[in-house]
Amino acid sequence: MNSLEAIILGIVQGITEFLPVSSSGHLQIAKEMLGITIQDNLAFDVALHVATVLSTLVVLRRQVAELFSGLFKFRYNEQTAYILKIMLSMVPIGIVGLLFKEQLNALLASPAILAVVGAMLLLTAALLAFAYWARPRPKEQITYRDAFIIGLAQACAAMPGLSRSGSTIATGILLGDKKESVAQFSFLMVLLPILGEAFLQIIGGDLSDDIGIGMVPLISGFLAAFIVGCLACRFMIEMVKRSKLIWFALYCAVVGCASLLYYLF
Repeated sequence: MNSLEAIILGIVQGITEFLPVSSSGHLQIAKEMLGITIQDNLAFDVALHVATVLSTLVVLRRQVAELFSGLFKFRYNEQTAYILKIMLSMVPIGIVGLLFKEQLNALLASPAILAVVGAMLLLTAALLAFAYWARPRPKEQITYRDAFIIGLAQACAAMPGLSRSGSTIATGILLGDKKESVAQFSFLMVLLPILGEAFLQIIGGDLSDDIGIGMVPLISGFLAAFIVGCLACRFMIEMVKRSKLIWFALYCAVVGCASLLYYLF
């Protein structure tokens, strides 16, 4: 992979991370279209996800600062409860990461990856459409039970092509949570898992030349994802809040079908 290809992938990650359309799925489709083969897909993808996590921290810095301000008052309050809910939501994805990391990386390198991505995008489309037409009883705030169930949805979205934000936002809506609240929760709950995975990659020495990509392309892709993420984050979050999920469902259905047809023919 050269630097230009890494930048293209970074741009794809920066845009799609904040929409319920699966950034991991789009990364695999973009790699296939560019003819890119990486020895360790997961390490490179984690690097790009870290870039968009950092862009999220930049854009949502006020909300994050408020959470930490409440936390360091050292008493149970609204901010402390919110952080505890985020921590609870991280448990399922932590278990998946510990138990199935090698299997997921092998799946990303599979010749049938486009078929998997296509099928999971169709599942994302179905989930978003179901959430769009569902009319659950509304709630004032996300409960601990909701947080854990949303965390289960995030764990399922470890499958490439199954949108993490789409799965978590749709699950929250089906539970009766407000779209605005669950959208922000969805973007905040992924911060620590991705940063934790990146830390493990660094400790293990995986983010090096051994992953099949040089440091210059890796840094180029990282910076592209971060810059585009900063530009797109606030706009995309507002778009998710205000737009009808059915349009994202239709988009996922079209791209999912195209991915399957490309693989089959």
